[in-house]
Amino acid sequence: MEIHGDCDDRFSSVKEAFERNFTEHGDIGASFAATIDGEFVIDMWAGYRDGAKTLSWERDTIVNVFSTTKTMTALSALILLDRGELDVDAPVTDYWPEYGQNGKEGTLVRHFLGHSAGLPGFGEKLTKEQLYSWDTVVEVLARQEPWWQPGTMGAYHAITQGFLVGELVRRISGQSLGTFFKNNVAQPLDADFHIGLDPQHFDRTAEMLGGAAPPKLPEPDQIPDYMKGREQGTPDVMPPETNSSAWRQSEIPAANGHGNARSVVRAQTAVANGGSAFGVDLLSQGTIDRIFEEQCDLLGMGVKHGIGYGIASPASAVFMGIPEDIKLSFWGGAGGSTIMLDHTNRIVLSYVMNQMDMRLLGDTRGRNLTASFYAALAS
Repeated sequence: MEIHGDCDDRFSSVKEAFERNFTEHGDIGASFAATIDGEFVIDMWAGYRDGAKTLSWERDTIVNVFSTTKTMTALSALILLDRGELDVDAPVTDYWPEYGQNGKEGTLVRHFLGHSAGLPGFGEKLTKEQLYSWDTVVEVLARQEPWWQPGTMGAYHAITQGFLVGELVRRISGQSLGTFFKNNVAQPLDADFHIGLDPQHFDRTAEMLGGAAPPKLPEPDQIPDYMKGREQGTPDVMPPETNSSAWRQSEIPAANGHGNARSVVRAQTAVANGGSAFGVDLLSQGTIDRIFEEQCDLLGMGVKHGIGYGIASPASAVFMGIPEDIKLSFWGGAGGSTIMLDHTNRIVLSYVMNQMDMRLLGDTRGRNLTASFYAALAS
């Protein structure tokens, strides 16, 4: 297996683990990157960007990273918070008056960022065309009643969260979430990450490959009470749909960002480095600290969530291959992509691939890379 890119000699075991992802764990094309104190120590890639294995994964190959995108949306909101333009303790209606109906009048901005807003689904069935229309989606969300009293519990807002936070960004900045992210994060940091992908990049975009075992729908007696009688409403957004031009070009800020491990790390390194990276001052430390204000335990996931990011307990850190004494914020995407921010050691790690593993948590590939990295760091 030919591994391309750079890997500091002290992390040779990580390179070996990366190779085993292909020889033992079914990877087709993938990338892995890491910074320490804002400097890249690993930036490597290998494999193919298509299932037929005819197109090599190149240095500039990008791919849909699914919910790893949520950290980019969260970062956009944190920038507005840092500038004093967004208050996480304010009612959503201060920025989006139309949202305050049908029992959502008391929803706070932090409920959007912490998955406790009570709208984990759309409440009505959407077509793909409707999902790809921003105005349609936010009108649907504004008229819904919450599935629980906002702020009283947390459940994963898998697709809706990006629209909820994104609409706040749009109302405040006058820019779509994708445009705001491009102007304030991607371009200043030279991060090749896109929320709303221009067709000029399609030729270098890897094909997403569905997992062999898609998640099963819960049995009727396993459906949580808050979902009973509710319409989740999201149309099919798994491969091959996620390889379509319509999906790629839309802005779905919870799920359809496109990048690679290098660009994910470039975009997020400042968050674990006191707010600055690659010559750009992005956030204050005070704003970064707010990430760790615990908002909920995500129901059924065994994960705590803060302001915009997952926050690790000692047990969940170890599960992800990270020492339990690390102050960690993180998230990941359906199929296996990851972003890990180690605020203790100023380390940022990301794994991005095109062969999906449909387990929601616990993908062996990313965990092995992370564990290998920390073992090498400690040696």
